[in-house]
Amino acid sequence: QEQLVESGGGLVQAGGSLRLSCAASGRTYSRYAMGWFRQAPGKEREFVAGITWRGLSISYADSVQGRFTVTRDNAKNTVYLQMNSPKPEDTAVYYCAADLANRGGPDNAYNYWGQGTQVTVSS
Repeated sequence: QEQLVESGGGLVQAGGSLRLSCAASGRTYSRYAMGWFRQAPGKEREFVAGITWRGLSISYADSVQGRFTVTRDNAKNTVYLQMNSPKPEDTAVYYCAADLANRGGPDNAYNYWGQGTQVTVSS
């Protein structure tokens, strides 16, 4: 059973930086893509970024393009989301997810999900 655990969330000042991590355990032999999603109060979960197994395909939501960077370290079974210049509207619970089909797209078709980590951006 694949398990994903997010960490690194917390309170950050607008214009600062924060790095989220997601550690995966279980099916480490699988070539899966990883995605980051977020959900703010009163809003639906939305796609933030995705990265395929070897990192050859990376995608971002328009709202975070140029500010957030997704990377992964397969030797550590970990994917990261570097958040630079966060804005108050970035405040949300951030989730990582694994796509066993190695798509890593924004279609929400992922197989496993973490429990989320809270990110709060103050002005």
